[in-house]
Amino acid sequence: MKLARNHQLWIAAALLGSGATVLANGFRLPDQDAEATARGEAFVATADNPSAVYYNPAGLTQLEGHNARVGVYGLSFNSTFESPSGKSYDTKEQIHPIPQFFYSYTPEKLPLSFGLGVYAPFGLSAEWPQDTGFRSVALKSDLSCMTVNPVVAWRIIPTLSIAAGPTFNFSELELQQGVTPYPGNDLLRLKGNGFAAGFNAGILWQATPMLSFGATYRSPFDVEYSGSTDVSFVVPPPGYPPKLNMDSQAKMPFPQSVAVGLSFRPTPKWNVEFNADWTSWSRLDTVYVHQAIPTQLLLNWQDSWYYELGVTRDLGKGWHVSGGYIYNQNSVPSKNFNPWVPDQDRQFLSAGVGFRGEHFSVDLAYQYGFASTRTVSGSTPSAAGQTADGNYDYTSHAVALSAGWHF
Repeated sequence: MKLARNHQLWIAAALLGSGATVLANGFRLPDQDAEATARGEAFVATADNPSAVYYNPAGLTQLEGHNARVGVYGLSFNSTFESPSGKSYDTKEQIHPIPQFFYSYTPEKLPLSFGLGVYAPFGLSAEWPQDTGFRSVALKSDLSCMTVNPVVAWRIIPTLSIAAGPTFNFSELELQQGVTPYPGNDLLRLKGNGFAAGFNAGILWQATPMLSFGATYRSPFDVEYSGSTDVSFVVPPPGYPPKLNMDSQAKMPFPQSVAVGLSFRPTPKWNVEFNADWTSWSRLDTVYVHQAIPTQLLLNWQDSWYYELGVTRDLGKGWHVSGGYIYNQNSVPSKNFNPWVPDQDRQFLSAGVGFRGEHFSVDLAYQYGFASTRTVSGSTPSAAGQTADGNYDYTSHAVALSAGWHF
């Protein structure tokens, strides 16, 4: 069934409203190892276990022989929305298990180390009730991105190492929202998957026994999503079919990031590190969705920083304890705000304990996240006239567990 031209334009407007935040839920997941998470992710200038593949691959030259490490980061978060009328709504709370695997090998007689990482650098999801007042702006989002990352590190001199390697990234994306403000009558869903390649690199300099400097870079990449856009109605408006399906393709930008760190060891039993980590979210500008009813997505994010502080105390006999703090800047101006993940200035506190033996190691960390209430006003309305204006709060709880084997 062909739609009249005015109906096509109306659905196109709804699609534009839905797509304006396609990657608003695609924020980074910097938590890739329990030992690093316990330290507030301040690990760039330390990077002394196989998860260095992610945090700073140059750190692999500190390891001997074969080392394998597996882990999981289990995250549960809750976002709360208070509408201008005073009603409150919460996202559907879920536990998101995010796995990691890292391996390294350093030959005895070569100044080289080889590593492999499999991890999820972007992701998470959110689902809101139907009656929030912004259902035509956002209902549900789900983004996953899995990366395979081989690296090679070179110890140039005993105190200086560099490293680099390609990243192979596979991503799946699904977004849902209402077409109209009326709960339960209609649903618009965009769904697709795609692949992209990039690279990461790092440098580690042990300036003195007390001071080390590290830096790492993760390149941007563009995922070529292929999938479909579906629109369905329980009671279709006059002239509309109950269902509409369109094949769709879009090239979606993911950001680059740079992190620098300084590790200070006042004694062999203490390690204090500070990291500054920048993400180029401004790459998320205008995206074109190619389908029967073409759509132009206006994202317009802004660059932001993580500031990370971590402390580790060696207790002896292989045991250590750690604590950490993170301040994460907001990346989305109010005009482009979307409840798929209500972006805010967030803070994270963490603590953990670990053990390193001759062959076996294990780390356990807990992380608590919170944000001050963000009041959004003047956000861009959907085609149905709804906005995301209101007050937003955020809390999260996470547990990370990693175990390693040296052989």
